[in-house]
Amino acid sequence: MFKNKAENGRNNICGEKIYILRKNAKPKMSQRILAEKCQLLGLDIDKNAVQRIECGKRFVTDIELSCFCQIFKVDYNELLN
Repeated sequence: MFKNKAENGRNNICGEKIYILRKNAKPKMSQRILAEKCQLLGLDIDKNAVQRIECGKRFVTDIELSCFCQIFKVDYNELLN
């Protein structure tokens, strides 16, 4: 049977890493600021969507993943592994 969730039950594998990168950013970045940075890159996302991504309740599209990589200046592999 096909599974849409990671082994840990989350809907994405990058949410925890996005949370860590956001918290370790200098200066620290709120979920609202991260959403605003995404919006400046043309991604329609809000603070609540960021929260759902970080806690694994929301799927992440490749477009969103690309945006997070640009903001945090990391490679896709860092978010996916």
